[in-house]
Amino acid sequence: MAKAARAAQAWRAYRNVTEPGSPGLGTRLRAIPKLIGAVMRGRYPGMSRSKLATMGFGVLYIISPIDAIPDFLVLIGVVDDFGVFLWLMGSLLGESGRYVDWERGQVRASPS
Repeated sequence: MAKAARAAQAWRAYRNVTEPGSPGLGTRLRAIPKLIGAVMRGRYPGMSRSKLATMGFGVLYIISPIDAIPDFLVLIGVVDDFGVFLWLMGSLLGESGRYVDWERGQVRASPS
């Protein structure tokens, strides 16, 4: 994904987080472990395990000492990690926001 597309995705995630009525940043961050568990158990239909695995590979890429562009190429080497970080945060914030909305709908739909 191009740098501009990653930056645009991060900007959309920021706008979604700050939109009135939308789950806030703290709510989205707290929902991530529940989102992962729900996807792994097959209880959340909004996200596939393959997308979760892709996000997991993104985390591994960021923390791994092996990079497509080595970090010893100071500025260039850090840019690829930052691009993956932007994609990952945009994806996680977007998915966790959709999960929170879905979860709220499940609570409203369930009989009391």
